[in-house]
Amino acid sequence: MPTRRTLLKRAAAITALNALPVGCFKPKHSASDIRVGVIGHHGRGKYHIADLLKMGGVRIVAVCDVDKTEVAKAKETLSKAGLKIRTYTDYRKLCEDKEVDGIIIATPNHTHTLIALTAIQHGKHVYVEKPVCHNLAEGRTLAAAVAKRPNLVVTHGMQRRSDAGWAEAIAWAYEGHLGKITLSRGLNYKTRESIGLLTEPRKVPSSVDYNLWCGPRPMAPVMREQFHYDWHWFWDYGNGDIGNQGPHQLDVARWALHEMKMPLRSMSLGARWGYVDNGQTPNNQMALFSYADGPPLLFDNRGLPTKDMNWKLEPAYKGIRIGNIIHCEGGYIAESKAFDSKGDMVKKFSMSDGAGHQKAWLEAVRQGHLISDNQSIEQGRLSASLAHLANISWRVGKKLKPAEIRERLQGDKEALATLEDFEANLRANKIDTSVEEAQVGPWLTMDPATERFTGEFADEANKLADEEYREEFKLPVIG
Repeated sequence: MPTRRTLLKRAAAITALNALPVGCFKPKHSASDIRVGVIGHHGRGKYHIADLLKMGGVRIVAVCDVDKTEVAKAKETLSKAGLKIRTYTDYRKLCEDKEVDGIIIATPNHTHTLIALTAIQHGKHVYVEKPVCHNLAEGRTLAAAVAKRPNLVVTHGMQRRSDAGWAEAIAWAYEGHLGKITLSRGLNYKTRESIGLLTEPRKVPSSVDYNLWCGPRPMAPVMREQFHYDWHWFWDYGNGDIGNQGPHQLDVARWALHEMKMPLRSMSLGARWGYVDNGQTPNNQMALFSYADGPPLLFDNRGLPTKDMNWKLEPAYKGIRIGNIIHCEGGYIAESKAFDSKGDMVKKFSMSDGAGHQKAWLEAVRQGHLISDNQSIEQGRLSASLAHLANISWRVGKKLKPAEIRERLQGDKEALATLEDFEANLRANKIDTSVEEAQVGPWLTMDPATERFTGEFADEANKLADEEYREEFKLPVIG
């Protein structure tokens, strides 16, 4: 576990890095030589492009998207900025481009690791959005590949890791100002309305290369109205909200505990409540993680409004909708504020939106190595893996009555209190869990050394730790 001095050094390093303009170091590359290609434009990709355009010392030279309409939009945006770029629909072609130094990956989850490995295979530095992997096995494969190519800077999209305010808050908590940490909690109270119930598939947009979009997964019929977003709620492509927004809060929650191994035990419960649609993932989900020693981690995802299925009313816990709470013996830290046991604020931390994360990656590329262990792909894959562990437990679970759930959580005061509030939110939306039962996963045990499930349900759980890949899109082997 890191010492107090190490944590304070990390916070100071992040502060210093964020205070510096891009291009201030004596680089291995000249400042104008970092040539970046962006893969995936519709969602996060367009924001990456907007951020890069504000920075010095970096030049966008290529964009790739399986949707030709998105490629055209990106080309137009960059043309207005005075940039002439190369465009691709096939990620493999961009990865082969010898005029590209680094690649930002902002595609759907199921292609993150595939594209990252392809980029590494071609000697590119990589920034891969969260979650860095779509399943547990991919995370291990990606981390092993990065270890074999130490000359490449490969990082994740966990922006808070480059936030000096969060580094300070976690160091302050670790110093014991509020006593020992007793629980690390992640929250995502982001309302999600129904995606609709289709009785027959929709046509793939004519501008999309569907073979490339599906990549490793089967070219299945499209059972969603919003082609470019609602894939999040289907297991083949997304990981539900615990694997969408969740990795950001799971990452901070794990960071606060300084855990660099998988938890020994994990379990999850929830359901897709409030509507009937084609989505497969739960919209309300609780997940619990226990480590070999130290405090537990709890994640609470709510996709429904505060009450009456009124989507204008958004729930919160201790004033937080999406964020983290570090519970301590003598108080707690809720995002940027620390409170004592009486509820009085005792300290405030200056936190940003994580805009320095791209800058940190670019500076690491210039230096030729990671500047902080917060940037390592191991951080990204461990936090993504927490979402996968929760989803695996949920998927091998079964429907249980409320009393049976309480029996499973017996002895865990915080988990039981959260469950009570979780159920109260459902009741406020006219959902009776004694009728519409939660699906409850078993406590899954894992050997942190082998990262394989052990004990009861191990066979079923280990099968969900990996996926099938179409022959054309098998994961590249990095020698």
